[in-house]
Amino acid sequence: MTTPRDLLAQAKAAIVEVAPEDAERRIGTATFLDVREPDEYEQGAIPGAVHVPRGNLEFAVEGRLTDKSRPVVVYCAGGARSAFAAKTLGDLGYSDVVSMAGGFNRWKDEGRRWEAPRTLSADQRNRYQRHLLLPEVAETGQLKLLDSKVLLLGAGGLGSPAALYLAAAGVGTIGIIDMDVVDASNLQRQVLHNMDRIGDRKVDSAKRTLTAMNPDLTVATYDVRLGADNVLDIFDGYDLIVDGTDNFPTRYLVNDASLLKRIPVVHGSIFRFEGQVTVFDPYNGPCYRCLIPEPPPAELAPSCAEAGVLGVLPGIVGSIQAVEAIKMLLGLGDPLVGRLLAYDALEEQFRTFKVRRDPNCPACGEHAPEIVIAEYDDLCMPHPRS
Repeated sequence: MTTPRDLLAQAKAAIVEVAPEDAERRIGTATFLDVREPDEYEQGAIPGAVHVPRGNLEFAVEGRLTDKSRPVVVYCAGGARSAFAAKTLGDLGYSDVVSMAGGFNRWKDEGRRWEAPRTLSADQRNRYQRHLLLPEVAETGQLKLLDSKVLLLGAGGLGSPAALYLAAAGVGTIGIIDMDVVDASNLQRQVLHNMDRIGDRKVDSAKRTLTAMNPDLTVATYDVRLGADNVLDIFDGYDLIVDGTDNFPTRYLVNDASLLKRIPVVHGSIFRFEGQVTVFDPYNGPCYRCLIPEPPPAELAPSCAEAGVLGVLPGIVGSIQAVEAIKMLLGLGDPLVGRLLAYDALEEQFRTFKVRRDPNCPACGEHAPEIVIAEYDDLCMPHPRS
């Protein structure tokens, strides 16, 4: 009869074991994989190690270690589980895997560098459980979201769904700028607010809704008009901007400030039954001026207050903005950088258009002048009629 000791001997015969001093020399060139249980990992780990418990290894590791040719050093507490894990990795096609003899206990006893990693609390593990099941997010990504800071321009139609989903996803700090008050006519589409808050400042109403949803969240409010005198100070410290503004002067101002601060902008716009989303990643893709070099005449660009908007439309567009924001924060997938996603609710159809960076762009082009933050109100004044 085969015993567990026999199985361990067979596993070790099929793998390569290295001593902790040899493993230490591989820091920087190899990925260290910790296969201990979560409670063991929380007590201390090798800095930078990827944590995948042995019990989940077969189903989770390929989502965490995507390059099967990169060297891997596997360790556990004493060297037994890591031996089995190393053999499993070899069976899965990883070409350069070693197990660290003696495990973390020996590493620690020999005085090598370790640290107590930051981990999610039990409540957070429960709250973000569905994220943790995604190898592309997992605990590392969730912690990154909790450390992220996103500024929402507007607590209206687009800002409402974007804020709700970013807060629910665990973005740790959300800033909201809006100088308006809640009106009954807002409630057809601005789902952050309700009848009891009519007359309240929108930023205050938004903060109440979001903090009630997620206790991990910090909400910073700016009950001011965004202008040339404050835009750089307000943007400072944020990782990403979600733009739900509805006028060209503010969009150009936001574009200039984002280029100066090198902060990506997830841009959304809505009109009647149509919506658009794109991502402006400064100097890595086109900017707003590459897309729209000059604003159209005011009479050709009526606002939603003048032309109307289907109430559910901003829910769709704002939710897509939230998806793009999370992708940018976590480096996931293919964000809408250099692409414009257009949605037609009447046709129930999405179309994607390429948007190329303009080498002659007056804001981000090769020979663009130095950016000077200024007001653009004069750009969109109605043209005189003859």
